[in-house]
Amino acid sequence: MSHEMKIYTRTGDQGQTSLIGGTRVPKYDDRIEAYGTIDELNSFVGLLRDHENCDAESRKTLMIIQDKLFTIESHLATDSQAVIAKKIPELFDHDIALLENEMDRMTAQLEPLMNFILPGGHILVSFCHIARTVCRRTERICLKVSEKYPVNQLDLKYLNRLSDYFFTLSRYFNMKTGSIETKWNEL
Repeated sequence: MSHEMKIYTRTGDQGQTSLIGGTRVPKYDDRIEAYGTIDELNSFVGLLRDHENCDAESRKTLMIIQDKLFTIESHLATDSQAVIAKKIPELFDHDIALLENEMDRMTAQLEPLMNFILPGGHILVSFCHIARTVCRRTERICLKVSEKYPVNQLDLKYLNRLSDYFFTLSRYFNMKTGSIETKWNEL
């Protein structure tokens, strides 16, 4: 018999939370900041995926990205010293290759990039740039965490590639929506 999970637990009322494995840490712990920022990023990915101008192929890729972001969150939320009964999902090189292949697919349809461009042009493009910048912040926080705790190197590589993906996606959606890319310093 399955029991419904309660949303509230009251265990965090004193400013602490549990890592997977049971270790209690302050809610301001760098690991919590890291996976909380990934959660923020994942919410923006959902916003991109749900936008009416998001095509089916991009929507499918964004759903996969959301799944991988949850995987990275679970890595950061796991106490590396704890014995875990349930296997935590993994990232693989082919997950990074998917991002690279998607960037190559989109780039083949775009004009070559010769200048820096300003974020914007269409609301969907702006959402891509927000996702890109939150992804970059996530990567910085995870790098900071890696100075004190073990962090999966594929997770870091994935986040690095993911921000490039969002930049490419912004250019792709600019093209798909017929919007103008505004070049920096050419106003």
